[in-house]
Amino acid sequence: MFMDLSEIRVAVLRIEGTNCEDETVEAFKNLGVFAEAVHLKQFYSDMIRLEDQRSIFDYHCIVFPGGFSAGDYVRAGAIFSARFKSVLRKDLEEFIKMEYPVLGICNGFQILAELGALPGLDEDKPIADKPEMALTVNESNRFECRPSLLKKESSRCIFTKKVPEIVMFPVAHAEGKVVFPKDREKEILEKLVENDQIVFRYIDDKGNYAGYPWNPNGSFYNIAGLCNSTYNVFGLMPHPERVFYDYVNDKFGDGYYLFKSIVEYLESW
Repeated sequence: MFMDLSEIRVAVLRIEGTNCEDETVEAFKNLGVFAEAVHLKQFYSDMIRLEDQRSIFDYHCIVFPGGFSAGDYVRAGAIFSARFKSVLRKDLEEFIKMEYPVLGICNGFQILAELGALPGLDEDKPIADKPEMALTVNESNRFECRPSLLKKESSRCIFTKKVPEIVMFPVAHAEGKVVFPKDREKEILEKLVENDQIVFRYIDDKGNYAGYPWNPNGSFYNIAGLCNSTYNVFGLMPHPERVFYDYVNDKFGDGYYLFKSIVEYLESW
C-alpha cells in the first residue's frame, strides 16, 4: 500500500511560546503535503469551535517545534509535556505504535524527553512513566546561537534516510545539553549504540568529535539528536527547518533532506 502525497497530513503543534512552527509547516508544504499549525487545545478542549477541533489521528506525522513553550518555566519543555501527557498520552502511545513519525526540534526535543518518549528504549512502552534523560543548561551557561556541524550516525532512523553523512543545521538554545542519570549513563549509552539510536553527533570542521564551541552545549557523547528503539520518534536540538533552502547557493539546504526523508517514508505506506 502506498500513500499519495495529497493524502499525507502533518500537524505542527503550538502553544504560547513556541516558534518556528510556520517555517516547519512551510517545509512540508514545499514538498507537496498538507501541513498546518495546530494549537494543543484543538485536540481536547470543548471550548474550541467544532470546525477547528482536531484529533491526533487526523494526521500521519506530529511535530513538536522549537521555541520557549510556556516561557520555559520550571524546565524547558516541562509544562508543554505535562499538559500533553495529562490528556493525550494514550493517543500518542497509539500513534507511535502505529509507526507514524513524531519529530521534536529543539524545544520539541526537550518536550519528547520530558514526556518520556525519548530515549524510548522499551519498544512495548512508547512513553516511559518518568523521564530517562534530560536536556539541561548549556555548559557555557548562556544561549548558544551558531551553525553546527553534525555527523549522521544511525542508518535506521526513518527521518534521515535521505540526509548526507555531514550536515550543517544551526542551533539556538540555552538548554541543550543531553544528560542521562549518572548511575545509568554507561548502560543507556550501550543500549543506544547497540540499537543504532544515536542519530546525530556534533563534530568540528575536520569531521572529528570535539568540545566547545563545536559541541555548543556540552552534550554527553556529543549527542545532537536521537531516536527511539522503533526509529519513528526523533528529537534533535539543531533546527533543520531553518536551512530548508540554501539561499546563498540557490539550492536546497541540508534541512530539506530531513523533511524529504519523512515524506518518502509516509509515501511508502
